[in-house]
Amino acid sequence: MTRWNRFYQKQLEDKKLKALVEQELEALRIGEKIAQLRDEEGLTQTKLAAKAGMPSSKISVIENAPQNLEIVTLLKIARAANRRLKISFSH
Repeated sequence: MTRWNRFYQKQLEDKKLKALVEQELEALRIGEKIAQLRDEEGLTQTKLAAKAGMPSSKISVIENAPQNLEIVTLLKIARAANRRLKISFSH
């Protein structure tokens, strides 16, 4: 284990910090899913954005650093990629 990994693991013992890290990772997973979906449909960020009626910079931000995403934005992206949005809550 590297020094960085030991430091990181030690920091995650703080429950508040761990919750923040997990929240950020979850947001990044959403962005990753959108990038994957876009690739599967053979769309560039620009093409997906045009189909969704938003600037390509918004797609880039969502894929790389998503924050405060609105459901309507996710719906537009899903429709533009010929998909349905499914939201689920799990343990």
